[in-house]
Amino acid sequence: MNDRTDGPIRTRREGGILEVTLDRPKANAIDLATSRIMGEVFKEFRDDETLRVAILTGAGEKFFCPGWDLKAAAEGDEVDGDYGVGGFGGLQELPHLYKPVIAAVNGICCGGGFELALSCDLILAADQATFALPEIRSGTVADAATLRLPKRIPYHVAMDLLLTGRWFDAEEAQRWGLLKEIVPQAQLMTKAWELARHLESGPPLVFAAIKEIVREAEDMRFQDALNRITKRQFATVDRLYGSEDLHEGQRAFTEKRDPVWKGR
Repeated sequence: MNDRTDGPIRTRREGGILEVTLDRPKANAIDLATSRIMGEVFKEFRDDETLRVAILTGAGEKFFCPGWDLKAAAEGDEVDGDYGVGGFGGLQELPHLYKPVIAAVNGICCGGGFELALSCDLILAADQATFALPEIRSGTVADAATLRLPKRIPYHVAMDLLLTGRWFDAEEAQRWGLLKEIVPQAQLMTKAWELARHLESGPPLVFAAIKEIVREAEDMRFQDALNRITKRQFATVDRLYGSEDLHEGQRAFTEKRDPVWKGR
């Protein structure tokens, strides 16, 4: 996977880590064309076995992403148009993405941008970051957030945010469990890369199994989901339980040494 150095999406890879930066002045809003590019980027990340972790952030210090580009919509982009292989922002509907994705929220994160952050597995936020779901003010529904948010935070808090569209800061977001950590703006990407390197050193097949189980079991009965795990009926679990990494982890534990993960 080659780095993208220009255009609305820039990428940089280092070892098994891919940094993806949304860069559409002035506000990093996403139009249909940008969404399709993001889908291709995250599809390549998913399919490249040498990549282990992705970081998603926004260019500049003011905006992470405000979501849908209303100017582009006014000029002809249809709200039900072709967002690309991963749905809006390349992440929300991308199938079989079983690698960790970190959101490094550097500023304003609202509407579809907030939904994009919710599509990631871990969220770090700069101390100046702010959040909102203001869709009600434009007479529409925050579709992905309406589905996800009540499952992530208390129901009445989620409904408050959805029904009022009010803004809230990083401290409140952390209080409700949405953030892993709040960091000073100048340290955000350093912290994101530290976390990414920690995950890069972890067991990729275990991470894949965790992500598939969480995603697929969301609407299943506990016992049905547990049976699918123990009977190796999840593809990632079956691969893990027949892998070299499983035996390496067991040997490393008994030998009291760090395991060497090969992803096979």
